[in-house]
Amino acid sequence: MKNIAIFGAGGFGREVKTILDRINVVTPNTYNFLGFFDDGFEKGSIVNGFPILGGIEDLNKVNESLSLVISIGDPIIKNKIISKIDNEKIEFPTIIHPNASISYDYVTIGKGCIICEGTVITCNIEIGNFVILNLMCTVGHDTVIDDYCAFMPSVNISGEVHIFPSVYVGTGAKIINLLEIGENTIVGAGAVVSKSLPANCTAVGIPAKPIKFHE
Repeated sequence: MKNIAIFGAGGFGREVKTILDRINVVTPNTYNFLGFFDDGFEKGSIVNGFPILGGIEDLNKVNESLSLVISIGDPIIKNKIISKIDNEKIEFPTIIHPNASISYDYVTIGKGCIICEGTVITCNIEIGNFVILNLMCTVGHDTVIDDYCAFMPSVNISGEVHIFPSVYVGTGAKIINLLEIGENTIVGAGAVVSKSLPANCTAVGIPAKPIKFHE
């Protein structure tokens, strides 16, 4: 049994805890959940029956092996948090809900990913590190998803799509096949991406169009 904690005690962190519970039901004694790390909560306070163990400073002082799930949706914030964790005792497992459907046909998934219930991943797909696929997402064939991307519930990604690092896609958005979405781009909830999007923009609507650019 591995000791595990979650960084982020907000709503998504609490949802991730339920994934760990479900994994333990299907495969007993996989994880021993210790609690949450979060710099925004008082150390020692209780969230859903479990303690706040501290923040990043406390994580870097952990002296025993610890699995850590980063349950932060915003790719930019998540990247900054991970860059501050320099403790060799910390490892980042990929957490997959038992009711996710993932093909065995040429699918690779990096470390630190979270794949939620009902998500479907088909074949010939590459998923990088620290990617979130929230509830009921679909990923079609020959898609590449780079590091730190986050997809909110019910996002549909058609085949042969390349999504560059740190892209955030809102709930219910759809991405048509044979497209690219540039690094650091935000796709609004409910958008339909029918043409490739550049980096560093926010795109909304049907069809999705950039409405602003950011660093």
